[in-house]
Amino acid sequence: MINALQSIEDVNALIESGKTLFLAGDEQALKQLKPGNWIGGTIPYFMAETGGEVNRDKIFVTEVPEYVTSSKISAYDAEQLKNVYNDTYANGFSLILIPAMSDVHFSFALNAPEYPSFGKSPLVGWITGVHLDDLGKVTPKVFNGVSGSVSEKEAYVLHCELPANLYASLDIVNLFDQGEGDTLVFKKSGWDADTVVVNGKEMSFVEYVEQKGLDTRLPLVADYSGAKINVSFQSVDKENGKVVFYAPVFEGMEYRQAANVGNYVKEFTAHLPRENTENIAFSCNCILNFLYSELEGKQTGHVKGPITFGEVAYQLLNQTLAYLSINEISSN
Repeated sequence: MINALQSIEDVNALIESGKTLFLAGDEQALKQLKPGNWIGGTIPYFMAETGGEVNRDKIFVTEVPEYVTSSKISAYDAEQLKNVYNDTYANGFSLILIPAMSDVHFSFALNAPEYPSFGKSPLVGWITGVHLDDLGKVTPKVFNGVSGSVSEKEAYVLHCELPANLYASLDIVNLFDQGEGDTLVFKKSGWDADTVVVNGKEMSFVEYVEQKGLDTRLPLVADYSGAKINVSFQSVDKENGKVVFYAPVFEGMEYRQAANVGNYVKEFTAHLPRENTENIAFSCNCILNFLYSELEGKQTGHVKGPITFGEVAYQLLNQTLAYLSINEISSN
Protein backbone atom coordinates (compact mmCIF):
# COMPACT_ATOMS: atom_id res chain seq x y z
CA MET A 1 0.00 0.00 0.00
CA ILE A 2 1.48 3.33 -1.10
CA ASN A 3 1.48 6.41 1.14
CA ALA A 4 4.02 8.72 -0.48
CA LEU A 5 4.78 11.57 -2.85
CA GLN A 6 4.87 10.32 -6.44
CA SER A 7 5.61 11.77 -9.86
CA ILE A 8 2.67 12.46 -12.17
CA GLU A 9 3.93 9.68 -14.44
CA ASP A 10 3.94 7.16 -11.58
CA VAL A 11 0.47 8.22 -10.42
CA ASN A 12 -0.91 7.78 -13.94
CA ALA A 13 0.61 4.30 -14.04
CA LEU A 14 -1.19 3.43 -10.78
CA ILE A 15 -4.46 4.81 -12.17
CA GLU A 16 -4.12 2.80 -15.38
CA SER A 17 -3.41 -0.36 -13.36
CA GLY A 18 -6.84 0.01 -11.75
CA LYS A 19 -5.81 1.16 -8.28
CA THR A 20 -8.26 3.14 -6.14
CA LEU A 21 -6.51 6.31 -4.97
CA PHE A 22 -7.00 9.25 -2.59
CA LEU A 23 -4.80 12.07 -3.90
CA ALA A 24 -3.42 15.47 -2.90
CA GLY A 25 -1.56 17.85 -5.17
CA ASP A 26 -1.35 21.23 -6.82
CA GLU A 27 -4.21 21.95 -9.22
CA GLN A 28 -1.93 21.93 -12.27
CA ALA A 29 -0.54 18.53 -11.29
CA LEU A 30 -3.98 16.99 -10.71
CA LYS A 31 -5.13 18.27 -14.11
CA GLN A 32 -2.53 16.00 -15.75
CA LEU A 33 -3.98 12.79 -14.33
CA LYS A 34 -5.82 10.19 -16.38
CA PRO A 35 -9.42 9.14 -15.70
CA GLY A 36 -9.80 6.38 -13.15
CA ASN A 37 -11.03 5.38 -9.72
CA TRP A 38 -9.70 8.30 -7.69
CA ILE A 39 -10.58 11.56 -6.02
CA GLY A 40 -8.11 14.35 -5.34
CA GLY A 41 -7.86 17.68 -3.60
CA THR A 42 -5.68 20.73 -4.18
CA ILE A 43 -2.74 21.41 -1.86
CA PRO A 44 1.05 21.66 -2.45
CA TYR A 45 2.15 21.02 1.18
CA PHE A 46 3.07 17.57 2.46
CA MET A 47 4.55 15.49 5.25
CA ALA A 48 6.89 13.38 3.13
CA GLU A 49 9.67 10.86 3.76
CA THR A 50 12.20 13.70 4.03
CA GLY A 51 10.01 15.89 6.24
CA GLY A 52 7.72 18.84 5.61
CA GLU A 53 7.80 19.73 1.91
CA VAL A 54 6.32 22.23 -0.53
CA ASN A 55 5.97 20.65 -3.98
CA ARG A 56 3.82 21.75 -6.92
CA ASP A 57 4.99 18.98 -9.27
CA LYS A 58 4.37 15.78 -7.32
CA ILE A 59 1.19 14.24 -5.94
CA PHE A 60 0.72 12.60 -2.57
CA VAL A 61 -0.79 9.16 -3.09
CA THR A 62 -2.80 7.24 -0.53
CA GLU A 63 -3.57 3.89 -2.12
CA VAL A 64 -6.80 2.29 -0.93
CA PRO A 65 -5.80 -1.20 0.29
CA GLU A 66 -6.63 -4.13 -1.97
CA TYR A 67 -8.53 -5.87 0.83
CA VAL A 68 -11.25 -3.19 0.54
CA THR A 69 -14.17 -5.21 -0.82
CA SER A 70 -16.14 -2.39 -2.43
CA SER A 71 -15.94 1.37 -2.92
CA LYS A 72 -18.04 4.19 -4.35
CA ILE A 73 -17.48 7.89 -5.03
CA SER A 74 -20.21 10.34 -4.01
CA ALA A 75 -20.55 14.09 -4.58
CA TYR A 76 -22.42 16.34 -2.15
CA ASP A 77 -23.39 19.99 -2.21
CA ALA A 78 -23.97 21.97 0.99
CA GLU A 79 -27.54 20.70 1.34
CA GLN A 80 -26.83 17.06 0.43
CA LEU A 81 -23.82 16.59 2.71
CA LYS A 82 -26.08 15.84 5.67
CA ASN A 83 -26.55 12.40 4.07
CA VAL A 84 -22.85 11.49 4.16
CA TYR A 85 -23.08 9.20 7.21
CA ASN A 86 -26.20 7.50 5.89
CA ASP A 87 -24.24 6.65 2.74
CA THR A 88 -21.36 4.92 4.53
CA TYR A 89 -20.89 1.15 4.53
CA ALA A 90 -21.94 -0.80 7.63
CA ASN A 91 -18.30 -1.88 8.08
CA GLY A 92 -15.84 0.46 6.46
CA PHE A 93 -14.56 4.02 6.31
CA SER A 94 -15.01 7.11 4.16
CA LEU A 95 -12.43 9.58 2.82
CA ILE A 96 -13.68 13.14 2.31
CA LEU A 97 -12.41 16.22 0.45
CA ILE A 98 -14.02 19.64 0.95
CA PRO A 99 -12.93 22.87 -0.82
CA ALA A 100 -11.89 25.55 1.67
CA MET A 101 -14.19 28.54 2.22
CA SER A 102 -16.98 27.04 0.10
CA ASP A 103 -20.62 26.81 1.17
CA VAL A 104 -20.16 23.08 1.70
CA HIS A 105 -17.19 23.81 4.01
CA PHE A 106 -19.29 26.22 6.08
CA SER A 107 -22.23 23.81 6.19
CA PHE A 108 -20.10 20.86 7.29
CA ALA A 109 -18.28 22.88 9.92
CA LEU A 110 -21.45 24.17 11.53
CA ASN A 111 -23.73 21.16 11.14
CA ALA A 112 -21.75 17.90 10.99
CA PRO A 113 -22.34 16.89 14.64
CA GLU A 114 -26.09 17.13 13.96
CA TYR A 115 -26.06 14.99 10.79
CA PRO A 116 -28.23 11.85 10.81
CA SER A 117 -26.19 8.81 11.93
CA PHE A 118 -23.25 11.06 12.92
CA GLY A 119 -20.23 8.92 13.81
CA LYS A 120 -21.77 5.73 12.42
CA SER A 121 -18.59 5.01 10.46
CA PRO A 122 -15.13 6.65 10.44
CA LEU A 123 -15.13 9.75 8.23
CA VAL A 124 -11.66 11.20 7.71
CA GLY A 125 -10.18 13.65 5.25
CA TRP A 126 -9.29 17.24 4.76
CA ILE A 127 -10.11 20.73 3.56
CA THR A 128 -8.47 21.43 0.21
CA GLY A 129 -6.42 24.58 -0.24
CA VAL A 130 -3.87 26.39 -2.36
CA HIS A 131 -0.28 27.58 -2.14
CA LEU A 132 -0.27 30.49 0.28
CA ASP A 133 1.14 32.72 -2.47
CA ASP A 134 -2.05 32.01 -4.45
CA LEU A 135 -4.55 32.97 -1.75
CA GLY A 136 -7.24 35.15 -3.30
CA LYS A 137 -6.06 34.30 -6.83
CA VAL A 138 -6.84 30.58 -7.08
CA THR A 139 -9.73 28.67 -5.52
CA PRO A 140 -9.36 25.35 -3.68
CA LYS A 141 -10.83 22.47 -5.69
CA VAL A 142 -11.72 18.80 -5.63
CA PHE A 143 -11.32 16.34 -8.52
CA ASN A 144 -13.33 13.22 -9.41
CA GLY A 145 -11.34 10.82 -11.57
CA VAL A 146 -14.38 8.73 -12.50
CA SER A 147 -16.65 11.51 -13.76
CA GLY A 148 -13.87 13.89 -14.77
CA SER A 149 -15.54 16.69 -12.82
CA VAL A 150 -13.68 19.43 -10.96
CA SER A 151 -15.52 21.44 -8.33
CA GLU A 152 -14.99 24.29 -5.90
CA LYS A 153 -18.53 23.93 -4.50
CA GLU A 154 -18.96 20.22 -3.71
CA ALA A 155 -17.46 17.69 -1.34
CA TYR A 156 -16.24 14.42 -2.85
CA VAL A 157 -16.26 11.29 -0.71
CA LEU A 158 -14.71 7.89 -1.36
CA HIS A 159 -16.75 5.37 0.65
CA CYS A 160 -14.91 2.07 1.27
CA GLU A 161 -16.19 -1.26 2.58
CA LEU A 162 -14.04 -3.61 4.67
CA PRO A 163 -14.25 -7.40 4.99
CA ALA A 164 -15.75 -8.77 8.21
CA ASN A 165 -12.36 -9.55 9.79
CA LEU A 166 -11.17 -5.92 9.64
CA TYR A 167 -12.34 -2.64 11.17
CA ALA A 168 -11.36 1.01 10.80
CA SER A 169 -10.53 3.34 13.69
CA LEU A 170 -9.99 7.08 13.66
CA ASP A 171 -7.65 8.98 15.98
CA ILE A 172 -6.24 12.47 16.33
CA VAL A 173 -3.07 14.03 17.72
CA ASN A 174 -3.85 17.38 19.30
CA LEU A 175 -0.97 18.97 21.17
CA PHE A 176 -3.10 21.73 22.59
CA ASP A 177 -4.67 21.71 26.04
CA GLN A 178 -6.81 24.41 27.56
CA GLY A 179 -4.66 26.97 29.32
CA GLU A 180 -5.33 28.46 32.74
CA GLY A 181 -6.75 31.70 31.32
CA ASP A 182 -10.23 33.16 31.07
CA THR A 183 -13.35 31.19 30.20
CA LEU A 184 -14.71 32.43 26.87
CA VAL A 185 -18.30 31.86 25.72
CA PHE A 186 -19.92 33.04 22.49
CA LYS A 187 -23.57 34.03 22.15
CA LYS A 188 -23.94 32.64 18.63
CA SER A 189 -22.29 29.99 16.48
CA GLY A 190 -20.25 31.20 13.54
CA TRP A 191 -16.95 31.78 11.77
CA ASP A 192 -16.38 35.16 13.39
CA ALA A 193 -17.27 36.94 16.61
CA ASP A 194 -17.64 40.59 17.50
CA THR A 195 -18.29 40.01 21.20
CA VAL A 196 -17.31 37.39 23.75
CA VAL A 197 -18.48 36.64 27.28
CA VAL A 198 -15.33 36.63 29.44
CA ASN A 199 -15.83 34.98 32.82
CA GLY A 200 -19.49 35.99 32.59
CA LYS A 201 -18.96 39.56 31.31
CA GLU A 202 -19.64 40.47 27.67
CA MET A 203 -17.12 42.65 25.82
CA SER A 204 -15.65 43.36 22.39
CA PHE A 205 -13.60 40.36 21.30
CA VAL A 206 -11.16 42.53 19.32
CA GLU A 207 -10.55 44.66 22.43
CA TYR A 208 -10.11 41.53 24.54
CA VAL A 209 -7.50 40.10 22.16
CA GLU A 210 -5.59 43.40 22.17
CA GLN A 211 -5.81 44.02 25.91
CA LYS A 212 -4.62 40.51 26.73
CA GLY A 213 -2.00 40.48 23.97
CA LEU A 214 -3.17 37.03 22.90
CA ASP A 215 -0.79 35.00 20.75
CA THR A 216 -3.20 34.12 17.94
CA ARG A 217 -1.00 31.22 16.87
CA LEU A 218 -2.50 29.37 19.83
CA PRO A 219 -6.08 28.21 19.19
CA LEU A 220 -9.12 28.35 21.40
CA VAL A 221 -9.78 24.90 22.87
CA ALA A 222 -13.13 23.44 23.92
CA ASP A 223 -13.94 20.13 25.58
CA TYR A 224 -16.45 18.21 23.44
CA SER A 225 -17.45 15.28 25.66
CA GLY A 226 -13.83 14.60 26.56
CA ALA A 227 -12.36 15.40 23.12
CA LYS A 228 -10.24 18.53 22.79
CA ILE A 229 -11.36 20.52 19.73
CA ASN A 230 -9.39 23.54 18.46
CA VAL A 231 -10.69 26.70 16.82
CA SER A 232 -7.82 28.54 15.13
CA PHE A 233 -7.56 32.29 14.67
CA GLN A 234 -7.53 33.53 11.08
CA SER A 235 -7.43 37.29 11.66
CA VAL A 236 -8.26 40.14 14.02
CA ASP A 237 -10.30 42.53 11.89
CA LYS A 238 -10.08 45.84 13.76
CA GLU A 239 -11.76 47.79 10.96
CA ASN A 240 -14.94 45.71 11.17
CA GLY A 241 -14.64 44.96 14.88
CA LYS A 242 -14.55 41.18 14.70
CA VAL A 243 -12.26 38.20 15.10
CA VAL A 244 -12.33 35.64 12.26
CA PHE A 245 -11.68 31.90 12.71
CA TYR A 246 -10.68 28.93 10.53
CA ALA A 247 -13.49 26.88 12.10
CA PRO A 248 -16.70 27.97 13.78
CA VAL A 249 -17.16 28.61 17.46
CA PHE A 250 -20.34 27.18 18.95
CA GLU A 251 -22.91 29.03 21.00
CA GLY A 252 -22.74 28.30 24.73
CA MET A 253 -19.55 26.20 24.52
CA GLU A 254 -16.81 27.10 27.02
CA TYR A 255 -13.43 27.88 25.43
CA ARG A 256 -10.03 28.73 26.81
CA GLN A 257 -6.97 29.70 24.83
CA ALA A 258 -4.46 26.88 24.51
CA ALA A 259 -1.41 26.66 26.72
CA ASN A 260 1.94 27.17 25.00
CA VAL A 261 3.35 23.99 23.45
CA GLY A 262 7.08 24.79 23.45
CA ASN A 263 9.08 22.65 21.01
CA TYR A 264 6.42 21.55 18.53
CA VAL A 265 8.43 18.92 16.65
CA LYS A 266 9.62 17.33 19.89
CA GLU A 267 6.12 17.35 21.39
CA PHE A 268 4.50 16.19 18.17
CA THR A 269 6.87 13.25 17.80
CA ALA A 270 6.29 12.31 21.44
CA HIS A 271 2.53 12.18 20.86
CA LEU A 272 2.65 10.08 17.70
CA PRO A 273 1.36 6.51 17.88
CA ARG A 274 4.08 4.00 18.69
CA GLU A 275 2.27 0.69 18.18
CA ASN A 276 0.74 -0.83 15.05
CA THR A 277 1.93 2.08 12.92
CA GLU A 278 1.97 -0.23 9.91
CA ASN A 279 -1.84 -0.20 10.17
CA ILE A 280 -2.10 3.56 9.50
CA ALA A 281 -3.86 3.87 6.13
CA PHE A 282 -4.14 7.68 5.91
CA SER A 283 -3.10 10.79 7.82
CA CYS A 284 -3.13 14.57 7.39
CA ASN A 285 -1.79 17.53 9.35
CA CYS A 286 -2.70 21.22 9.49
CA ILE A 287 -1.06 24.03 7.50
CA LEU A 288 -0.95 26.16 10.67
CA ASN A 289 1.17 23.53 12.42
CA PHE A 290 3.43 23.50 9.35
CA LEU A 291 3.82 27.30 9.40
CA TYR A 292 4.00 28.11 13.10
CA SER A 293 6.36 25.25 13.88
CA GLU A 294 8.48 25.74 10.74
CA LEU A 295 8.13 22.10 9.73
CA GLU A 296 9.60 22.48 6.23
CA GLY A 297 12.49 20.01 6.06
CA LYS A 298 11.73 18.63 9.53
CA GLN A 299 10.58 15.05 9.92
CA THR A 300 7.44 14.30 11.90
CA GLY A 301 8.08 10.65 12.62
CA HIS A 302 6.59 7.96 10.40
CA VAL A 303 3.28 9.75 9.76
CA LYS A 304 2.99 11.02 6.18
CA GLY A 305 0.28 12.78 4.19
CA PRO A 306 -1.01 16.14 2.99
CA ILE A 307 -0.72 19.31 5.06
CA THR A 308 -4.12 20.89 4.82
CA PHE A 309 -6.44 23.87 5.38
CA GLY A 310 -8.44 21.85 7.92
CA GLU A 311 -8.83 18.26 9.03
CA VAL A 312 -11.88 16.02 9.21
CA ALA A 313 -12.23 13.38 11.89
CA TYR A 314 -16.00 12.89 12.00
CA GLN A 315 -16.29 16.72 12.09
CA LEU A 316 -14.10 19.71 11.20
CA LEU A 317 -10.87 20.15 13.18
CA ASN A 318 -8.05 22.72 13.23
CA GLN A 319 -4.36 22.50 14.15
CA THR A 320 -4.73 18.75 14.56
CA LEU A 321 -3.30 15.61 12.98
CA ALA A 322 -5.92 13.04 12.03
CA TYR A 323 -5.14 9.44 11.10
CA LEU A 324 -7.07 6.35 10.06
CA SER A 325 -5.97 2.83 10.98
CA ILE A 326 -7.21 -0.49 9.65
CA ASN A 327 -7.03 -3.25 12.25
CA GLU A 328 -7.78 -6.94 12.41
CA ILE A 329 -10.60 -8.07 14.67
CA SER A 330 -9.18 -10.25 17.43
CA SER A 331 -10.37 -13.85 17.39
CA ASN A 332 -10.12 -14.08 21.20
